[in-house]
Amino acid sequence: MMLACSLLSYMDRQILAVLSPMILADLKLNAEKYGEIVSAFSYAYMAGNPMWGAILDRLGLRRGMTLAVTVWTIACGAHAVLSGFLGFAVARAILGFGEGATFPGGLRTAMDWLPAKQQSRGIAVAYSGGSLGAIITPLIVTPVALAYGWRAAFIVTGVAGLAWVLAWRGTVDFSAEAHDTQTQRITLPNPLERRFWSLVAAYGLGALPIGLILYLAPLYLSQVLGFTQGQLGRVLWLPPLGWEIGYFFWGWFTDRFAAGNARPSWMLFSFAVLGLPLIALPEFRNSAVVLGLMLWAMFIASGFVVVSLRTSAMVYPKEQTGLVAGIGAGSWSALVAMVLPSLGHMFDMKHYANAFLFAGIVPVIGTLCWWALTSPPIVRSTRQV
Repeated sequence: MMLACSLLSYMDRQILAVLSPMILADLKLNAEKYGEIVSAFSYAYMAGNPMWGAILDRLGLRRGMTLAVTVWTIACGAHAVLSGFLGFAVARAILGFGEGATFPGGLRTAMDWLPAKQQSRGIAVAYSGGSLGAIITPLIVTPVALAYGWRAAFIVTGVAGLAWVLAWRGTVDFSAEAHDTQTQRITLPNPLERRFWSLVAAYGLGALPIGLILYLAPLYLSQVLGFTQGQLGRVLWLPPLGWEIGYFFWGWFTDRFAAGNARPSWMLFSFAVLGLPLIALPEFRNSAVVLGLMLWAMFIASGFVVVSLRTSAMVYPKEQTGLVAGIGAGSWSALVAMVLPSLGHMFDMKHYANAFLFAGIVPVIGTLCWWALTSPPIVRSTRQV
């Protein structure tokens, strides 16, 4: 059910990206305005993640997820009746706030219900719905939009969200586990802690290419390679496929080689280096190579997500597991929100090389920051010679 939840959340957020050429043309908006609309979602998602994480820690999964998915489903369906920049920005903000519960709920489920040697794979399963949603969204919504208009696509996913809520209410009764893992009060993140900023660095900066490719790939393929909306619907599932495979591969890999390691530096530095080929993407005009580089970048970036969450969950109390997921996804969303309008402006100015250079370098910076923040403090001797 948590896999299905994250799947729906990414379907709801990816409709705008997949259909962006069609929607922007209809509403007469440019890429910079599109970036600002996405930023409205991302800022609300940033705030919603730690808030929902704390709420789920207090109220429990069943009630908290019912409320969150209901809120974002209504917001998604509202897109079908909107026709301007402000309306889209408000609807995306409400959608983003509701979807902030997705990954805190998934992480809590994995950490509460699975033994330690399976928790990384559990995280991968719960989170993989997001990448799976990004894969299937263009295959589902593009034919609907081409046949009935882009507004009809939002109605389809809204109905799917209501179906999930009804199914969720009939699944496992989580009250049996609640007394061991729920907190007695809502706990918000402490930004003065090193463990807070180490998670922000590894997740937020390390996984940033996922957001940039999700939101900007349709525009790049249409503006630079001349893809039509129909052609986009047939290929946009490919980059998120790397993301989906990455969750399962890195979940297994982490359980196998770093299950008890709270500071697997060699893994994060490897991710940083392996993600650098994304910088070279604008040098190619072959669509297979471009899509392959996007797929590879998302495969590597998913490793940052799995490892950062697993290691951070080890240094936070068990009853604050939802908060850990909220900090990670919230920081990622905040960074996407901050940089996307500028990257959209780069796209308007045709400065694609600068945009992809930024996307390739940021995870390296994030890894260095994480390494510095997690380094053990130097203990100075007080013995006098």
